[in-house]
Amino acid sequence: MQARAIFEAAADVAKTKIKVKPEVMIPLVGFKKEFDLQAEIVHRVAKEVMSEKKIKFDYQVGTMIEVPRGALTADEISQGAEFFSFGTNDLTQTALGISRDDMGSFLMPYTENEVFKKNPFATLDATGVGQLMEIAVAKGRKTRPDIKLGICGEHGGDPDSVVFCHKLGLAYVSCSPYRVPVARLAAAQANIEEKRATKKK
Repeated sequence: MQARAIFEAAADVAKTKIKVKPEVMIPLVGFKKEFDLQAEIVHRVAKEVMSEKKIKFDYQVGTMIEVPRGALTADEISQGAEFFSFGTNDLTQTALGISRDDMGSFLMPYTENEVFKKNPFATLDATGVGQLMEIAVAKGRKTRPDIKLGICGEHGGDPDSVVFCHKLGLAYVSCSPYRVPVARLAAAQANIEEKRATKKK
């Protein structure tokens, strides 16, 4: 139903001569077969809609990397997935075994005792969660060198997290609207710093 709604809208817009390229993202994927089964439905519906509407348009099917197994088997998943978007809110929850909704009761003692240097739901845990992302990026690119990589979550509006993602080679960010200016500024600063470092070498 969701795929049909996306593709029917894309077809209607394409008929007005506006270029469209929808991206359909399968969430919470941990197994290649899990992705493949869902992608099969998306591709079938896309063909049906293009036939019914008598118009063709490009589209991509990718996945959210938000469970550890998805990150660790990214080389298998990227055989079918054309892009990854790191769902860092859920990846943090599943990697740390902590519920974002319940952590208010123990965040302060964890921070005071330096278990957390920063709130892991505000600033990406680069050592733990970040390592899973590094693995996923390397494995995804091994299978699909041109894979599109991005981040989706509140971390996308945190300057430190944006810098980390920039170093990983992530190309886009999706976050709450009010965080977009901060994300853009952090991404620009990370890009400038990278260029400066390259010039020094």
